[in-house]
Amino acid sequence: MTELHFDKKLSHAYILTSQSREIREREACRLAAAMICEESGERPCGECRHCRKALSGIHPDVITIEREPDSKGNKKRDLSVDRVRSVVADASIMPNEAEKKVYIILDAETMNTSAQNAMLKLLEEPPGGACFILCAENAAALLDTVRSRCAELSINASEAEGNREAAERAKEYLRLTEAGDKAGLVRMMSALEKLKHDEAEAFADETLRLIVHRFEDKNSGKSPEKLLELAGLMKKTRKYLQANVGIKHVFGLLAAKTI
Repeated sequence: MTELHFDKKLSHAYILTSQSREIREREACRLAAAMICEESGERPCGECRHCRKALSGIHPDVITIEREPDSKGNKKRDLSVDRVRSVVADASIMPNEAEKKVYIILDAETMNTSAQNAMLKLLEEPPGGACFILCAENAAALLDTVRSRCAELSINASEAEGNREAAERAKEYLRLTEAGDKAGLVRMMSALEKLKHDEAEAFADETLRLIVHRFEDKNSGKSPEKLLELAGLMKKTRKYLQANVGIKHVFGLLAAKTI
């Protein structure tokens, strides 16, 4: 698994673990998008209005909960029971735009016993439409009663490395495209032809995510028309890869269309 994708009914609560905080937060964002995605097939689709906002970190119904700062501005050691109680109160309020509200709990393993027990009650009887993603480095740090009420997803070190490599390839592709470096693009597409199928899909997914992020960023200075054109190319790339079209053929077409 390089990135999280779902095409079946989702649980209302997950524990998402990885040794990398960056990966935990990024994949929690993708899972949150999947939970409110409007598509009925593979989710997150990355294209509907809820996905675009969630993946850009601006959806009003995706709420991040983290430890409060102390008097010096540093995060407190524990995620307090008061923070969880604030979630309990907020979860009873109807969503703003989506059908669900998703709460991403960062550093969930720092919840003290009282906070975890308060979370347990919320997981047992969640308000309609409320979903929860508990991000932790190690799920074993959570109470068994909390774990038993959540589905668990884990991303290991090799998967995290795969995500980083896909992100670097996506950034390089966009850099070469924006610079109009045709020779560089030809060399890069030639190199991408040697990727494994899941690595090629990860590149396409990450590139589309970056394009969506730039499109949503009004201060990016990037041409909306060009971004839409690139998004269309990447959607076709994903479609071909998912249909098991040969990788060499797919990147040959991408090179020709991009240039």
